[in-house]
Amino acid sequence: MNAARSSTAITMLSACVLAAGGVALLFASDELLPRLIPGTPTSATVLGQLVAAGWLAVAWLDWSQRHLVIGGIYGRPMVLANLALYMVSAFSTGHPAMTAGAPPVLRLLTLLFGALALVYAALLMRGPFGVDTAAQSD
Repeated sequence: MNAARSSTAITMLSACVLAAGGVALLFASDELLPRLIPGTPTSATVLGQLVAAGWLAVAWLDWSQRHLVIGGIYGRPMVLANLALYMVSAFSTGHPAMTAGAPPVLRLLTLLFGALALVYAALLMRGPFGVDTAAQSD
């Protein structure tokens, strides 16, 4: 897989994950938050909607940049934004996911966010997948 296609696939996956989560939290945070994190008060709905706004903004950024090669010096602001978002999301959901009785979907979300954080960290440190390894083999 060449660098442009792998960048496109990663960026489109990220945009879809964030858009799905953002839309769900925007319109149903009063239902989702108590199910994901038991004991969440209904007054936290506005916090879910604020998270949705951030996720939708980054989803839009990812979608608009989906055809560009990202990694290394290419698209660094986008890579850093995604890395920070997924790292904070993984750590934030990780703590409640480790408690007894946590819903399995919360653990799944934590793993998804952690995996995407690792992908964007690799892109930041290594560069566009395939581009730097092809240069080293010459």
